[in-house]
Amino acid sequence: MKMCHLFAIFCLFIFGNIFYAQSNKTVEDIQFQTKKLKKAVDTKDESSQADSYYNIGESFFNNGNFQKSEEYYTKAKNIYEKLNDKPNIEKASRKLAQSQEKQNKISPAISNYNRAAEVSYSKSRALNSNDVTRLSVNSAEAKEEAIQNNIQLNEKEKDKGGELAANYTQMADINIQQNDIPKAEVNLTNAYKISKKEAPQQALEINQKLTDFYVENKNFDKAIEAKKTVLKEDFVKENSKKEVEQIQELADIYIKKNDPKEAIDLLKKSYGIALEKGHTLEAQKSVKKLDSLYNVSENTDASVKLYRDFLGKLPDLVSKDKSLVDEKILEDTEQRIAQLEKEKQLKDELIRKKNVFNYSLIFALIVLIGLIIFIFRTLKKVQIKNKKIALQSLRREMNPHFIFNSLNSVNHFIATNNELEANQYLTKFSKLMRGVMENSTEDFIPFQQELDLLQNYLALEKTRFADKFDYEIHVDESLNTQSLKVPGMLVQPFLENAIWHGLRYRTTKGFLNLSFEKENEQLKITVEDNGIGIEESKKQKTEHQKARKGRGMKNTLERIDLLNDLYKKEISCTVKDKENNSGVLVILKLNLM
Repeated sequence: MKMCHLFAIFCLFIFGNIFYAQSNKTVEDIQFQTKKLKKAVDTKDESSQADSYYNIGESFFNNGNFQKSEEYYTKAKNIYEKLNDKPNIEKASRKLAQSQEKQNKISPAISNYNRAAEVSYSKSRALNSNDVTRLSVNSAEAKEEAIQNNIQLNEKEKDKGGELAANYTQMADINIQQNDIPKAEVNLTNAYKISKKEAPQQALEINQKLTDFYVENKNFDKAIEAKKTVLKEDFVKENSKKEVEQIQELADIYIKKNDPKEAIDLLKKSYGIALEKGHTLEAQKSVKKLDSLYNVSENTDASVKLYRDFLGKLPDLVSKDKSLVDEKILEDTEQRIAQLEKEKQLKDELIRKKNVFNYSLIFALIVLIGLIIFIFRTLKKVQIKNKKIALQSLRREMNPHFIFNSLNSVNHFIATNNELEANQYLTKFSKLMRGVMENSTEDFIPFQQELDLLQNYLALEKTRFADKFDYEIHVDESLNTQSLKVPGMLVQPFLENAIWHGLRYRTTKGFLNLSFEKENEQLKITVEDNGIGIEESKKQKTEHQKARKGRGMKNTLERIDLLNDLYKKEISCTVKDKENNSGVLVILKLNLM
């Protein structure tokens, strides 16, 4: 079981930083509004700009991302305020207040409800004023009266959407505070029925509140019935990610009911759907819950089998996970919106400069000269920044290549039932990965840290290929390992090539030598092996291996070029076969820092 828990920690490390992924519909809506926003910016149509911001906020709000919705509602409101567009000020202020209330930001929510009331008329003014009262007073009776007034207003206007459902949910919260269980149940049920047709995300939130309410009151059967009801809804059945989440929540209820058998069956079902549809995080969550249940029942074999299955299907699962692609698209779209805003600011600034030019030719010439200097420096900075981004991209691109090979090693140990070696390998691997990630943002790291990483890496490969090679690391005593800085993981690809393409094909045990020497104010790094050599390695490649385009060595050479360009390090690299095909010799030289 120790191996399984280590693997669980590893999975959390890999996937724990994946952000909340938006649905395809949300991404499409935001992309569409971004196009409209660009057109509005190009035509200087501020009203349409505000409308696009508002609609983007709506997309985030309907998908449950209230922090983002607050950001875009605020942008829309600011433009509406500038235009003194009172109907839209009221609309944006109210939605902004609702977003803030969802995040428990009560004071700013009250302020925006107040602003909405100031600029609205009749029904809208009454709605916003009632919400101000609801959030401001402490009396449960006063809150209940304000909510009831809003229910009557929305029912009178035949509002069967999110507003009325929210009113019933607010009333249920008051009922719970007053310990009026029957009324709370009725109000939550009404809220769910109203919202499920027009606001699925809100319906899910209400259903969760209703099931939590039943569980808190130990009424597990009703909680199960409520959760099974939502699983039958079309908006859940048509969204595999939400379906998996709801099945997991149903399993949690069975666990609290002390019915682990039913919970296990449900979690197996959710795991299967997540694998089929490509939902990485949901699959991992099901695995963790199943492991906990197996652990309680001391079913070690089932737990090990589960983790092996997950590990084997993990690469394919990640490749199918469209939520990761959606998140990247959404991130790019938001960057485009930010770029549009910057472009708008730049255009406004150019217009201002043009007006200044009309009043004074001399002043305009001075501005022009200054602008040219500014553009030149900006382009220079952009070039440097782009090169640094490229360097960072190449440095990070090495990590998946290395992780893939390491996972193959773990898979080998598991396949051969070598649990002890697998545990030891995972421990060393996690330590190495922690070191790589900690240094992944820096172009240069202390030599001692780089040496530690390489020692750890060679120890890992030695574990994998124990009968294939021995190795030795020599460090010149005149080198200051603490103050000297070197490019991180620059040597590792050469070590990897020596082991994977040279030494492991030997029929007898080989030897790998890594040395660091000071030579004429330069650091000379030598990687020498007595493997089969470059030419022989090419001959032994399979057709599949020849068809694949390796990126590790190409990335390393590109990194060297970028480091030389940015930092003038004069790094040189030579790779050649030794005489009589007796191995490969790699020599790296760089200026001492």
